[in-house]
Amino acid sequence: MKIVIVGGGAGGLELATYLGNKLGRKGLADVVLIDQNQTHLWKPLLHEVAAGSLDAEVDSLSYRAHAATHGFVFKLGQFGGVDRVNRCIALAAVRDEEGFEVLPQRRESYDQLVIAIGSGCNDFNTPGVAEYAQFLDGPRQAEKFHKQLVNHFIQLNRKLMDEPTRTLSIVIVGGGATGVELSAELFNARQLFTLYGLGRVTQQHLKVTLLEAGPRLVPALAEHVSEAVRAELEKLGADIRLNTHVARAEKNAFVCANGDIVQADMMLWAAGVKVPDIIASIEGIETNRINQILVRPTLQSTTDDTIYAIGDCAGYALGDGRWVPPRAQSAHQMASLAGKNIVRGIRGKPLKDFKYRDHGSLVSLSQYTAIGVLMGNLGKGQSLNVRGWLARMVYISLYRMHQVALHGWFKASLLVVADRINHIVKPRLKLH
Repeated sequence: MKIVIVGGGAGGLELATYLGNKLGRKGLADVVLIDQNQTHLWKPLLHEVAAGSLDAEVDSLSYRAHAATHGFVFKLGQFGGVDRVNRCIALAAVRDEEGFEVLPQRRESYDQLVIAIGSGCNDFNTPGVAEYAQFLDGPRQAEKFHKQLVNHFIQLNRKLMDEPTRTLSIVIVGGGATGVELSAELFNARQLFTLYGLGRVTQQHLKVTLLEAGPRLVPALAEHVSEAVRAELEKLGADIRLNTHVARAEKNAFVCANGDIVQADMMLWAAGVKVPDIIASIEGIETNRINQILVRPTLQSTTDDTIYAIGDCAGYALGDGRWVPPRAQSAHQMASLAGKNIVRGIRGKPLKDFKYRDHGSLVSLSQYTAIGVLMGNLGKGQSLNVRGWLARMVYISLYRMHQVALHGWFKASLLVVADRINHIVKPRLKLH
């Protein structure tokens, strides 16, 4: 039995770890994880990498090292499609930044395939966005944004000697969790830059504008919670523009549908979610409008028992027009059930059905505060609103639980200690 998992995000890596420990180590199955990157970083942390609050080089996990200790095999590769008849997947050639071919095109056979490639931002084919704006779909993009941010702050600090009213303008499109959390992290970064030699840059020199097409921020949260998020961001100095549709992007500017032109030194698109188009091209697989693979309650695709889908790329209808949301908690729950079902299938036992449990939504506004709702299914649809230090602790615990799923309680506890040591001995902001 050969089980191939494509995508090493939160769900894919947790599943590979579980199956490697359960089957791979015992020689009951060959478990293979394939990803286009060499390292794993929990996606909800990308906004911290972009702002410099987190160093991806320190906090990333090596797929190869992790595979060696958990009974599965890691292979570097970019997903290029599925041949369902011959039960194999195509992998595109892997090249480095200089164009050197690391690995050629090849194929990988499977008995059971799990697709967990996640999702990315949806630019809705808005003219100019792909050309002029940046995205935060992976660590490389987050690191690229951070390097540009550092350079802009250094430049601004120098130019303020002759132009004291000059500003750094950063415009973010999308008022979801990514846009909101990055906005707060940018204000925190500005404060920390002043500690490391860029003292001329004060609060008035950073202009963060958040453009949201809808009537409120973070629509996944209750309206009063969204308003609290908005109030906190405006207190920090953010310019929030709701009901603002972007018609096109130009160099250093977004042009809105109402004719407004929002000038920007840095432009980021964080609106909408879409699964890569390669999924929609898989013959015989049903997908929805954002290319998610439609799955049955067992998390197997609706047309092929040998193909599972988990995480953002899985489309599971909850009824009343609602779908399982593309969140880390969804990927975690799906990975847990898919792992158990694959093991049950090998042992000839009936598969279990997926039941999504909404544990709530939290938004972290950097070191300032966190706001959200806990226990979304508490009682008869009741929920608990939290903010401040309690919400911040719960938000951090979500990442810690991901680490527990990968390493176990003992090693995850050691990682907490290591993080505290790094917080003491390393700068509070990545400066390069």
